[in-house]
Amino acid sequence: MKKIYHLSTCDTCQRIIKELQPLDGFELQDIKTEAMTIGQVEEMHQLSKSYEALFSKRARLYREKGLNKKQLSETDFKNLILEHYTFLKRPVILIDGQIFIGNSKKVVEAAKAAIHS
Repeated sequence: MKKIYHLSTCDTCQRIIKELQPLDGFELQDIKTEAMTIGQVEEMHQLSKSYEALFSKRARLYREKGLNKKQLSETDFKNLILEHYTFLKRPVILIDGQIFIGNSKKVVEAAKAAIHS
């Protein structure tokens, strides 16, 4: 499976998608307009082995809800990601059993290498 979970309104996501071109055979899912299913989030978890790794602590809601002051469990991270798309660290790139999470230069380079190898 080749898929990218992203936000079409996120400039960083759009820049990374352009950088990864060509994306032949990839499905792009805008998580704001097409909500992630429990199955999709669980698939990401199977590959990453951690809901916390999928969770964005930079999300505005993270501080607004005071979550930064709480000890969150893996179940909490899962439920928050399912509750609101902003909690998913973006983009999430799935390539044939591999997962690349976030927008760090190292992650983007690794994803690019996997796509074009």
